Amino acid sequence: MTKFLKLYFLLIFISSSSYAQNYQKDVQSIESIMTALTEVISGSADEERDWERFKYLFSENAKLIPTQKSESGDVAYNYWTPQEYVDMYKKNRGGTAFYEQELYRITESFGNIAHCFSTYAVRTEENGAIERRGINSIQLLKAKDRWYIMNVFWSNESDEEKLPQKYLSN
Repeated sequence: MTKFLKLYFLLIFISSSSYAQNYQKDVQSIESIMTALTEVISGSADEERDWERFKYLFSENAKLIPTQKSESGDVAYNYWTPQEYVDMYKKNRGGTAFYEQELYRITESFGNIAHCFSTYAVRTEENGAIERRGINSIQLLKAKDRWYIMNVFWSNESDEEKLPQKYLSN
C-alpha cells in the first residue's frame, strides 16, 4: 500500500512539474499572461481548450465574475472558480466557436500588483463579425517569480451602456 501511495504522489508531482514547465512562459510578464488568457479561451467549435493551461494562469483562490444587467436594470453577477468556469464552459458553450480579441488595454501597476482594464471583442467565427464587446477588469499578483490572475471581472457593452472612446484607442 505504501509503495502505491508513493508512486501516486510521485506521478502527481511529475505531472504538476510538467504543467509548470509547459506554461511557465505564460506567466513571466503581464503581457504574456494577458496573451495566454485570450489564447486559451479562444478557438473553433471542434477545438478542445487547454484547460490545464487556463487553470495554471490563476491563483489558488481566483474568481471569475461575469456581470449582467436585466431589462429592468437590476445587476446580477456570478462568482466562479477557474474550475467552475471550465465546467460552465463545457456545459453551456462546448462545441461552439469563441474568439476573444483584446482591442485596448490600460495597465496600472505598483509593487507586486497590477490591474488591467482590457476592452474585448467576441466573435463566433475567426475574423468574423463582432458579436459583442465589453471590458475585463483583471487583477494580477506577482509572487514566486511569476504572475497570477487573482480576479477577472467583466461586463458586456449594451445598447444603454456603450463603451467610451477612451477604452477603445489611444
